[in-house]
Order: sequence, then C-alpha cells, then structure tokens
Amino acid sequence: MSQRVRTPYIIGIAGGSGSGKSTIARNILDDLPVGAGLLLEQDHYYRSQGRLPQAEREKVNYDHPDALEMELFIAHLDALRRGERIARPTYDFSRHDRAPEATWLDPAAVIVVEGILVLGDERLRARFDVKIFVDTDADIRLMRRIRRDLEHRGRTFAQVRKQYYETVRPMHLAFVEPSKRFADVIVPEGGENRVAVDFLRSHIHNRVPR
Repeated sequence: MSQRVRTPYIIGIAGGSGSGKSTIARNILDDLPVGAGLLLEQDHYYRSQGRLPQAEREKVNYDHPDALEMELFIAHLDALRRGERIARPTYDFSRHDRAPEATWLDPAAVIVVEGILVLGDERLRARFDVKIFVDTDADIRLMRRIRRDLEHRGRTFAQVRKQYYETVRPMHLAFVEPSKRFADVIVPEGGENRVAVDFLRSHIHNRVPR
C-alpha cells in the first residue's frame, strides 16, 4: 500500500569520492523529525556484475556513468515523489555485485539524493529542488577513500591505489568536477564546514512541517 505524502523536497548532493557528501547528508537528515527524511544513495545503483568472474568485476570502471543503472535510479526517485514505496537494490562492494535482497524504503517529506555523479545527469538535476556540490581537496578525499575501502569494503592498499590512478582520478576530472557548475550551493571541506552545514539545516528546517 502506498503511503500518501505531499510532494517531497528533494536535495541532490554531489562531490568527489571521500569529499564528505555522506556527512552532510546525515547532518541534514538527523535534524529532521523521525520519518521526515530519506537518504537515496547512488552507490546502491551500480549495475549487477554477477555474470562476470570476480577478477573481471574488479576491472570494471565503477566511476564512469555507464556503471550505474540510472534508469532504475530515476524511476525509484519518481516513485518516491509520488508517495510510493520502493525496493532499493543493495550493492555489496566486497563482491562487486548486488546483494540478493533489496531494502524497502518509504517516501518522506525530504529526500536526500547522494552520489558522485548525481549532478552530472540532466534528468536527475531537473528533479532536485536544491543542488549541492561538496568541494574538498584531493589529498583529503584520497586519504578518506583509502581508509573507507580498507576498513569497510575489504580492499587491499594495492587495489585502492590501482583503482584510484586508473579510474577514480581520471573520472573525477572528466565527470565529477565539471558537474560543480550546476550546483546551487558549493560547500568547501564537506562536513567539517559547520557554517555551511548549519545554513543548510536551517534552510531545510523552514520547508518541513514540524
């Protein structure tokens, strides 16, 4: 049964890997009443690689827009806008494939859409009420990515280094960085920028019924 909600306020948050997008998204959502906010992460919409052997999955360029099932991502966002529940895929980064079980998400008054490429797609941009780009220095982003991939995604340092130089950095320059020009708000240094975070929380606070 679909849950009826008024047209949600949709926020798009982009930026390089490790820039602090998730921290800002969580700060926004934590300030909302329970059930009023929802996070829709681009990372769960990578295409299934189950047809490939594990060694081949590791060679896929996951930082290119073609690695994402963008049509499903947009369809799910539209369903949430209509007040419909969705079965969001769950991506297992240790296996480079989707997990067999989906995660059910209910619509909410505020939807935060987060991912490195969400401002690079014109169809997504047209659905956002506000567009945010998190602009953090490359060395800080790299250190955060190394820590995340080693601690949470089962990668070795050699794998992280290889992926960074072969795909992450060149794709950032080709697709992520140019999308900054579409942003309504640019946040330097991610979640560490308390002035910007407080400003965003206040902005959204005024648009959500309490």
